[in-house]
Amino acid sequence: MTVGLPFNIPFLAVAALISISFIIILTQRNLIKLVMGIVIMQAGVNLFLVSLGYRTGGIVPIFTHAPEGAMVLPVPQALTLTSIVIGVACTALMLSLIVLTYRHTGDTDAEKSRILKG
Repeated sequence: MTVGLPFNIPFLAVAALISISFIIILTQRNLIKLVMGIVIMQAGVNLFLVSLGYRTGGIVPIFTHAPEGAMVLPVPQALTLTSIVIGVACTALMLSLIVLTYRHTGDTDAEKSRILKG
């Protein structure tokens, strides 16, 4: 019989990543740092999805004739892969908009980018 820890480390890591990202998003005015906060939040959400699908002693669900036992859930893994692809595309879009904002205003400050209305 193994004695487990009284807490789940991956879920604590998720809470730490999301807390750090909220602090970054709420306190920073630099657009690149805001994007970094959003990417950290995405990493926390991906870790959360993978942690949900994990089962201790689980086997990989790719067998045609699977042995007896619990399998690791494949749906959170598929959602995580989809989230990574969408996150990369959104990050590229945000960074390209920051480059255009920098070319127009000469700064990456979020307050100065408000002059770009209309």
